[in-house]
Amino acid sequence: MYSIDWSKVFSRKQRAGSAPAGAKPSIEVNESKQKGWLPTVSKTVWALGFTSLLTDISSEMVASILPVYLVLYLGISPVAFGMLDGIYQGAAALVSVASGVLADRWRRHKEVAALGYGLSAACRLLILVAGNAWGIIAAIITLDRIGKGIRTAPRDSLISQRSPEPELATAFGVHRAMDAAGAMLGPVLAFALLALMPRRFDVLFVASFGVAIIGLGSITLFVPSVVNGERQISRTPDSLRKALQLLGDARFRVFVFTGAVLGLATISESFIFLMLQRRFDVGISAFPLLYVGTSLFTSAFAIPCGRLADRLGRTRVLLGGYGVLAMVYLILLLPAAGGLLLIAAVVFLLGFFYAATDGVLTAMAAAALPMEHSGSGLAVLATATNLARLAASVTFGLLWSHAGIGPATVSYLLALAVAILGAYFVLNRPKQHVI
Repeated sequence: MYSIDWSKVFSRKQRAGSAPAGAKPSIEVNESKQKGWLPTVSKTVWALGFTSLLTDISSEMVASILPVYLVLYLGISPVAFGMLDGIYQGAAALVSVASGVLADRWRRHKEVAALGYGLSAACRLLILVAGNAWGIIAAIITLDRIGKGIRTAPRDSLISQRSPEPELATAFGVHRAMDAAGAMLGPVLAFALLALMPRRFDVLFVASFGVAIIGLGSITLFVPSVVNGERQISRTPDSLRKALQLLGDARFRVFVFTGAVLGLATISESFIFLMLQRRFDVGISAFPLLYVGTSLFTSAFAIPCGRLADRLGRTRVLLGGYGVLAMVYLILLLPAAGGLLLIAAVVFLLGFFYAATDGVLTAMAAAALPMEHSGSGLAVLATATNLARLAASVTFGLLWSHAGIGPATVSYLLALAVAILGAYFVLNRPKQHVI
């Protein structure tokens, strides 16, 4: 049976891009030195950041109007829309691990990521020609989410490979900031476009496609497949079984366990915003602004949180972020008086939570993975975390339906406290050497 030789896991100095004797130093690594508070990360990170920014603008232009377009404009039933929303949320997890495995196996992380971005871009036009056939729309949405699943692991692997290990959280923070900025701008642009040209969804889909193509051009033109001095990695073929065997390493398994346990105690932002709408009577027209505000604060805090994680310790920032989420739960349990202030506090804290957790956990896992399996490993982490959050959403929905909002929120607050405490002890076990 195949087993991974963990003695070949690269040292931190190697991960930072040190070249073999006589080789030309990596331009990517030399340019990633930080000066002052503002980060200076590699060109690859910036190029991938612009790709994600533009892709998220394109994606959120469509996602923000999709309920209105499908239910009110095309007239599909709420049941059918519920099925489509489930596909939108879960389809990416189906291909994430396979994508990471293939990218590692072929050593073509850029090309696999570009394929995922290209597939999602094509779906912007396909949905325009689908008409009101919701079965075809379901297939197109599935393809779009498959594109997301294809690109995520190889993209994160590229960021990991082109960034020094001590600065991984900063690199992922820069990318997360640009990604969140796109998620913020997309709904705003969609609102502005439809305000100028009411009901012209065809124009919106074409505009969304154009933005996505520009984003695809960023990764295609400005992300090199290899960089000078980059180490040649052994071409041992990867497989799904080998990806799962990465869990045999105790240090990496700790991060997968941490992501899954904390994910099981995470209430999704959709439920949080719905609770705000119910308790504080948020207007339907203002509802999308909750997403815009959260993305705004995530974008603003992602880079500082990444820098703090690299300087003060990633475990502290990660668990601190989940502590902030616990504060959100507490606010949701407060009396409805002072509604506007409490709503603003939730949006602010939720944005900080995402900034302090998503990229930081990825950086922690990337530092523990051997370079040749980084795509596979990060895909395993993302899949475990996303499936845990999906289970958390289903469970919270059931608790809400049977016990009410208050008891459901209290249950998740207690679960989150236990999860944070458990994660603290696991991450700080001496043998894990977690930073």
